[in-house]
Amino acid sequence: MQPWNTARATIYGMAIGFAAAAVKLLAPWGELHGGWAPVIREFVGAGLAFGLLCGVAAALRNFVARWFI
Repeated sequence: MQPWNTARATIYGMAIGFAAAAVKLLAPWGELHGGWAPVIREFVGAGLAFGLLCGVAAALRNFVARWFI
């Protein structure tokens, strides 16, 4: 079984986070944003959170595959 590439998983997670932030910001039931700062904060926060989540999940999968399978 080949190990997963954690960098690739992190990049894909960031893309998913950016897409999630875009959907949240474009939703008609969302609140008004006062300028660009909250929008940028939303994109950066979601990108970092999803990227970290996917990177850690790939690293954990590699650990489990190496030690238990």
